[in-house]
Amino acid sequence: MAHPALRILHITDTHLFAEADGRLRGVDTCSSLQAVLEAATSGPWPADAILASGDLSQDESAGAYQRFRGMLAPLGVPVWCLPGNHDAPARLADALAGPPFQVGGAVVAGSWAILLLDSCIPGEHGGRLSRAQLAWLADALEEHRQRHVLIALHHHVLPLQSRWLDELGLANAAELLATIDRAPQLRAVVAGHVHQASDIDRAGVHFLTTPSTCFQFLPEAATFAVDRRPPGYRWLELHADGRLDTTVAWIEPPQ
Repeated sequence: MAHPALRILHITDTHLFAEADGRLRGVDTCSSLQAVLEAATSGPWPADAILASGDLSQDESAGAYQRFRGMLAPLGVPVWCLPGNHDAPARLADALAGPPFQVGGAVVAGSWAILLLDSCIPGEHGGRLSRAQLAWLADALEEHRQRHVLIALHHHVLPLQSRWLDELGLANAAELLATIDRAPQLRAVVAGHVHQASDIDRAGVHFLTTPSTCFQFLPEAATFAVDRRPPGYRWLELHADGRLDTTVAWIEPPQ
């Protein structure tokens, strides 16, 4: 590895369009993602991997995923992806097939296993883990009992005291929690979806959400509201002994 700890750049909710100048709520999402990548790679690089946790596209187009591929592949590191509620999972998997990309499944890196889940429900903004995904997760946790584990999915698991967003979280969070409560090697659960940073400790496990690379939602808002915070991303440092260090970075939005 390039660093003493496994160093992962977490980006999420890029909301790209087929068109290079596509905008969402006034934000040029392609330019915003490019600015995030430039900021992240301006420090020590390469990282060991990039984790992209869904809503990679806004318009579900093959062109948006090809654009994502074209922006991320030149960075020269593995890119671990999973779908969000604005994605077309089959299109995403087709466009991002083959190295340096991996969509879903398990990644083993040193003493860590990173488990990538699909929490999407076709046609819905909220999420749910299917019976098949929960069964796969239980098997993967058993297989990797001797490793430290990080789980990634799109939808947030624990409530964030934001009524409208929490209604669109993981509907069967209780089932996920029951599964992971039997896994003492679990260290973190990482999500996107909520366009804001959070870090909740539950029984020694970090439940993290990461800012969007384009715009943010206002924390603890009862109804939909956009925050003034700029685009952001998260660094994850996974140590061989199971410790996790994490920081969130914000950038000046492109004009």
